[in-house]
Amino acid sequence: MGIVAGLDSSPDFTRIVVCDTDTGAVLRQGYAPHPVDSPDGGGARPSDVDPQAWLLSLGEAAGGGLLEGVQAIGVSAQQNAVVPLDAQGNTVRPAMVGGDKRAQVAAADLIEALGGREAWAQAVGCVPQAAQPVTKLRWLAKTEPEHAVRAAVLMQAHDWLVWQLLGRPVRRTTDRGGASGTGYWSAATGAYRSDLVELALGHQAMLPEVIGPADAAGTTPEGLLISAGTGETMAAAFGLGIGLGDAVVSLGASGSVMAVHPEALVDSSGMITSLADATGMHLPVVTTLNAVRTLRGAAELLGMPDLESLSDLAMKSTPGAHGLVLLPYLEGERTPSLPHTAGTLAGLRRESMKPEHLARAAFEGMLCGLADALDVLRGRGVEVRRIFLLGAAAELSAVQAAAPALFGAQVVVPQPADYAAIGAARQAAWALGVSQGTLDPRTPPVWQGAAAQVLEPGEELAVGQAVRQQFVSVREQTHPGAFRS
Repeated sequence: MGIVAGLDSSPDFTRIVVCDTDTGAVLRQGYAPHPVDSPDGGGARPSDVDPQAWLLSLGEAAGGGLLEGVQAIGVSAQQNAVVPLDAQGNTVRPAMVGGDKRAQVAAADLIEALGGREAWAQAVGCVPQAAQPVTKLRWLAKTEPEHAVRAAVLMQAHDWLVWQLLGRPVRRTTDRGGASGTGYWSAATGAYRSDLVELALGHQAMLPEVIGPADAAGTTPEGLLISAGTGETMAAAFGLGIGLGDAVVSLGASGSVMAVHPEALVDSSGMITSLADATGMHLPVVTTLNAVRTLRGAAELLGMPDLESLSDLAMKSTPGAHGLVLLPYLEGERTPSLPHTAGTLAGLRRESMKPEHLARAAFEGMLCGLADALDVLRGRGVEVRRIFLLGAAAELSAVQAAAPALFGAQVVVPQPADYAAIGAARQAAWALGVSQGTLDPRTPPVWQGAAAQVLEPGEELAVGQAVRQQFVSVREQTHPGAFRS
């Protein structure tokens, strides 16, 4: 029996889990916040971060002999961060992280420069967004040309951390999952589009070698094996143990729906972002702009102190909210593509004008918006038999009561855990097993599944589908052809 570690370097902290190689049981864990250079305060995350902060946090999280006896380490890290290095391997400027609004103009520039959204979808399976590395490179070239010129090597957060753990070797590596989010690597072809790096940055740059899911990036001088690493989304999916037939619905302020699929999906509308996963399969993702922000808006409107109170109020209503339908497009919407629209409340009658019905309509509207995103994937042949529901709002009774029937599938609500770190550890166990000849590079180790609540649509399915149809009717009436393919 061996032990492996997985570390997840998120935007704000590092978590490390030490797991049993055979079962995945978490034996020890560590945590440390990232040091904050300046009291930026106020909600918005700084867009520039010195990557040394990630190393300091990692060192603190691993303190107290946490990694004693560990044979291999996997690294998961925040996606979309770009670390530009000069020819000597030094950072040219701080890492560019997060969904940086500064880059919105750069995204529009890039879309136009290649000939439109469809050209990007065909090239790399996604249309540039403000957060993506390719867009940040365009911003760098336009805004800080002196830094852009010196950028000789481009790395993402997990690539950079793996490289540092290995002692900054000449060979730099990444994995399919991380590469697929850059905007200059195609999940469909498995190859970089260096011409798109040049389009964005103004010149070519060295990119990490993309290695296989079970490959090792290298071994430290102390003999510690380091696996390929991957982005947080892919690591969390791997940690949850999702496979074909599974989808993950993530409830943040905005929402996302992703599913495992055997092939890359090219979507000319740009609604599907075609990512690769950490196993050799694909992870098509569809995003909605309005998820929990819909609930927060409803809570404020109704004078509710928190989402639990809103949920309790919604449970006093019935499915269909007495005919009230909320199209929750409060920030515009990406799925369907209605960037400049607003929300709509339909079906107002004297008897429906009660707080509990509006609360119920907010929950149903949010979930129906996510069901629309699920249908985008189903419409492209993605099989969805089971849905993992993630995020704090997944624990709310009104969400759990409505989701299975509205989604038309079994819903699994995993207990909160560090799934990205667990996924990184599972990757480390896989690479270790392959290096020792005990595991097949095509088959990851089977670990115990996440502890979870399982919710079935049951007798509510017909009612839920009627509520869903009511939502679709109002959406089609208000925004005809919004989902034209």
